[in-house]
Amino acid sequence: MCFYESVLYKWSIRYAKAHCQKLNNFTMNIKNILRLMLNFIHLDLTKNLEYDRLTKLIMRRVINNNSNCIDVGCHKGEILDIILKYSPEGKHYAFEPIPYLFIQLEKKYKNKALVYPYALSDKTGNSSFQFVKNAPAYSGIKKRKYDIARPNIEEIKVELRTLDEIIPADTKIDFIKIDVEGGEFGVIKGAKKLLKNSQPNVVFECGLGASEYYGTNPIELYNFITKEAGLKISTLKSFIKNSKPLTSNEFDDYFKKNKEYYFVAHTN
Repeated sequence: MCFYESVLYKWSIRYAKAHCQKLNNFTMNIKNILRLMLNFIHLDLTKNLEYDRLTKLIMRRVINNNSNCIDVGCHKGEILDIILKYSPEGKHYAFEPIPYLFIQLEKKYKNKALVYPYALSDKTGNSSFQFVKNAPAYSGIKKRKYDIARPNIEEIKVELRTLDEIIPADTKIDFIKIDVEGGEFGVIKGAKKLLKNSQPNVVFECGLGASEYYGTNPIELYNFITKEAGLKISTLKSFIKNSKPLTSNEFDDYFKKNKEYYFVAHTN
């Protein structure tokens, strides 16, 4: 290959990569716009869209101008953006262990939120972490069921921390979102003091396809939240409707039949 062919080849590769990135960004923007439109007209084409819409309704109800909030599994900051919108004067914490996402978040939310690169759990130390390169939202400490044909997994190392050791004991937390692809119970156990002292509203994921890979027992999770932390558990929909909280049998049934996989822990 001559010099000019080599230069042309390299330029072509760079152009193709840049063009693909633009197409990916365009596709993501279209998806975000469609999601916002469907949320606005309350058209829930999928369960995830329904949970997305209901989570936003709950946040609007429970977050005030100066509420302190935590986003566990911050990803690209979609929920943190809403937190900042509803509570511009609060103190906010975000956690994202995927290195490139952490760097983006730290830059984006500088002087707006405290962003940490830790994977939260009920213990401290180091752990392997399954980074799903072609579907980062599926990434987590353990391998799980992936709803994609060929997950491209890179095992990386992350630092484990607990919320109880990071959040100052005198800081009252009002809202927490936990979405860590099955490891939610570990995050909750590592926040026992925080939950008991602050009694926050906690939107969390828990369901088959992810949670069982972490050994989560729904009755143990229910008892920890209700007896150890002193909170109640509802589905997102029943919380919004002010219906009665779930019993342990109801929560167990939702988990085992995978009828619901997003819940809210609360006091009222």
